[in-house]
Amino acid sequence: MIDLVVRENAAWCDLICRTHGQPGSVDADAWSVPRRSPTWYPDAVTLRRGVGAELLGRIDAGPGASVKDSFADLDLAGHGLRVLFEAQWLHRPPAEPDGGPALITVATVGELTVWAQAHGGGPVFRPALLADPRVRILGLPDGHGGWAGGAVLHDAGRVMGVSNVFADSASAEQVWAGVCAAGAGRHLVGYEHGADLAVARRQGFRPVGPLRVWVR
Repeated sequence: MIDLVVRENAAWCDLICRTHGQPGSVDADAWSVPRRSPTWYPDAVTLRRGVGAELLGRIDAGPGASVKDSFADLDLAGHGLRVLFEAQWLHRPPAEPDGGPALITVATVGELTVWAQAHGGGPVFRPALLADPRVRILGLPDGHGGWAGGAVLHDAGRVMGVSNVFADSASAEQVWAGVCAAGAGRHLVGYEHGADLAVARRQGFRPVGPLRVWVR
């Protein structure tokens, strides 16, 4: 399962980069982009265990460079990078809807602008995402024309990625329950750490392996 989880995440990172005019490349070792990726997105994602530091030769390895070490087995400290955070890859097997709040699909550029502001990602989320059939940007309306929370679902075929989960005026439990309801019947995957990891686990996600993000 972990290989499917990792590859879904790499595909999502590539999709985001392509909406910014930065197509990536992929081989058996890793996905990567030669120029700096958008804010919060890595410049490379390892796709197998045992990838070496030569991966840095595929990216702009200057200040701000980041690598998602998908199997937590890289040591890049000797190359000027530090661990930004550690997390757990997650998987939730298919399940029936369990009564979570109804998240609705963000459908217009105006809705996306407001959603992205509530999320905090702003210009990271380009309008091209709205036209991609693999992507569902979900929001929980706050009753005042804004969003109380939201998330993104990315259909990668055998699994569906969950990312960018945020809670504003809603509780994290509400939003995660809504995400699970929206993805009912699918293998849901993603990664989290800290408080969000605890919430995801209460909603039926289980860790399948560790990861690290390195940054210069």
